[in-house]
Amino acid sequence: MKPLTPTFLYFDLGNVVLPFDYLIAIRQMAELAGVSDAEIQQIVFDSGLETAYECGALTTLQFYEAFCEQTGKRPDLDGLLVASSDMFQADETVVDLILRLRGFGYRTGLLSNTCEAHWQFCVKQKFPFLAQLFEVTALSYELGAMKPDAAIFQAAARLAGVAPAEIFFVDDRPEHVEGACRAGFDAVLFTGVADLIAALVQRGVRVS
Repeated sequence: MKPLTPTFLYFDLGNVVLPFDYLIAIRQMAELAGVSDAEIQQIVFDSGLETAYECGALTTLQFYEAFCEQTGKRPDLDGLLVASSDMFQADETVVDLILRLRGFGYRTGLLSNTCEAHWQFCVKQKFPFLAQLFEVTALSYELGAMKPDAAIFQAAARLAGVAPAEIFFVDDRPEHVEGACRAGFDAVLFTGVADLIAALVQRGVRVS
């Protein structure tokens, strides 16, 4: 059966709109703090510190203080936030697609697991065009929930003001796609812009 034509289109941020390499962030934070890459991996990622920051359990300042306590170092706060965030590039083919969709009148949103530092760096410093791409931003650190938990998809639907069944969502992680589907979204795995366009066309969405 042909999927329904959606009334709202949600996109993931990392590795859909903005490809990234977190090893770059690890290297930059390690260099700034004067510790090893392995220490940053353990302190920030393996310990769950980054996850706590992304789900809104920690503020930026609390994240910073925990980082300083665990490393025994106190690098410049702003420098650390940039070092942890400057790892993204824009996928111009996806950006162009979203701009076309906006031009055709489709409502678009961002649904992302992210922290305040990453989002503020991207939208205010490196990729200000993000503000033009999305009518709604459903961000984990603001909503207090992370994909693939049902709570973030429910919150995203409320922000969009439509029923879950009216939402199309694309994400690069299978578990997030599965979580979205369980929440009632029409979700697909991102494997490239050509497949994304094909999925949209199949649903009756105008792309050109």
